[in-house]
Amino acid sequence: MANRIILNETSYFGKGAIKHIIDELQQRGYEKIAVVTDKALIDLGVATKVTRLLEEARVDYVIYDDIVPNPTIENVKAGVEFVKRSAAECMIAIGGGSPIDTAKAIGIILTNPEFSDVVSLEGEAKTKNPSLPIFAVPTTSGTAAEVTINYVITDKENQRKFVCVDPHDIPIVAFVDSDMMMGMPKSLCAATGMDAMTHAIEGYITKGAWEMTDMMHLKAIEIIGRSLRDSVAGNQLGRENMALGQYIAGMGFSNVGLGLVHGMAHPLSAWYNIPHGVACASLLPTIMRFNKEHTGEKYRAIAVVLGIEGADTMDLETVRNAACDAVDTLSKDVGIPSTISELGVKAEDLPKIAEDAFKDVCSPGNPREALVKEIIELYKSLM
Repeated sequence: MANRIILNETSYFGKGAIKHIIDELQQRGYEKIAVVTDKALIDLGVATKVTRLLEEARVDYVIYDDIVPNPTIENVKAGVEFVKRSAAECMIAIGGGSPIDTAKAIGIILTNPEFSDVVSLEGEAKTKNPSLPIFAVPTTSGTAAEVTINYVITDKENQRKFVCVDPHDIPIVAFVDSDMMMGMPKSLCAATGMDAMTHAIEGYITKGAWEMTDMMHLKAIEIIGRSLRDSVAGNQLGRENMALGQYIAGMGFSNVGLGLVHGMAHPLSAWYNIPHGVACASLLPTIMRFNKEHTGEKYRAIAVVLGIEGADTMDLETVRNAACDAVDTLSKDVGIPSTISELGVKAEDLPKIAEDAFKDVCSPGNPREALVKEIIELYKSLM
């Protein structure tokens, strides 16, 4: 079997990276731009760092800012009509996973109108045409939406989230600029950072993992493990390092898939509107323990890059437990809730939520198969 890697055409990293947006627009001949973001990022003056550049360069742009956390089918449909009316030649998506995911869905439907119902994009949609070009400017260090071929949309009517996987949706240019991430509150920084750690660990142990993605995921685990606490504390170098670590994780998992943490997190967000990063972070240590007997020596490698003393020589059971404990400690240190009941999850909902998790597109990638009854017990253990 051949292994495939798909990445952006171009990416810029580091403080001030957004200054390259105008050059990229001009080189590609784009003159009419749709900026996709959310109202909070405009009000906080984050998105305006980009729009100011557009104004100084006399670039014609419009803004679609009707984006909500956990973007919905309705968000996407409204965005499609807005961008279509604007006659934009490309989009600049500014934000965390929600604006960038929304832009991906909008861009795909504009060039593949047969998928305008949005729902038909679920799974591996067989689109024929690349998305309307997207420039991605992340403002959180977690989702890696700027480098992945995945996006997630919420179906409010059926109380579920669905994952779309499409090589045609990847942004053509990413601008990973720590200046754009300094406005994150600590709670968001922690949640998105632990989401990035989840991507790295799940991508490393997923069934589809191979040597190239292992290299990416281990480096991402190392960077995130040593940088997340500083990032949450507001240190700019910590945030810059986290921006790089989460991007590297995205390079990997986008190409090999994820596992049960994401499978179980998606219905929690759909049912209770829990932020995706918080849902993942609250589940990660427990699911790591559930998987540990099915990961070979990989938890040893995780322990080594996390700097656990003696990890090279510990027996396998000890080092596996040490790796799980280190991730658990990191999660607690940055303030992630340790129970899902704190997040509003109700025990009576667990059987249906577990069914949704079992059917989620991410769950089959888990190294250990989980039956519905086992997923219910995992949820219960976190109540």
